Amino acid sequence: MFMAEFKLRFGDRKWYVRRIVEASSLEEAEEKAKRYAELMNRGEVEWKLSYVIEAERPLIIGDEELKKLS
Repeated sequence: MFMAEFKLRFGDRKWYVRRIVEASSLEEAEEKAKRYAELMNRGEVEWKLSYVIEAERPLIIGDEELKKLS
């Protein structure tokens, strides 16, 4: 499982969005994430890929994550 982070811009505003990417390799995940950003750029919000990482439990805050931080 992979997670991609995108930087979004709308005028002076910018923020970050993360998406889960279904892929069998990091290279495939990066290609899919780049293509996704290209397709999302059809509107007023500009999408730019920041990075793609392999993630076991992306976007989850659970007991395991809290223990690691303690």
